[in-house]
Amino acid sequence: MIHDPRKIGRMIALFLAGLVLFNFPILSLFNIDRLILGIPFLYFYIFLAWCLIIAAMVMITLPPREKDSHETGKYRD
Repeated sequence: MIHDPRKIGRMIALFLAGLVLFNFPILSLFNIDRLILGIPFLYFYIFLAWCLIIAAMVMITLPPREKDSHETGKYRD
């Protein structure tokens, strides 16, 4: 479970972005007769937007990286 208020706000913003990306006015912009790699443009857009939302969700929920001793210039005892 996420307890960081910043992460919760980011997840809510990502949810709202998903609502916008998969709603009628935006989807109708991509409903054209074109193929990308043999895939209809609308299906390509839906799959790409879905993958980007999942990637953003992973980036938000990952724990922060600990700084390595090489990055900070300090050595651990």
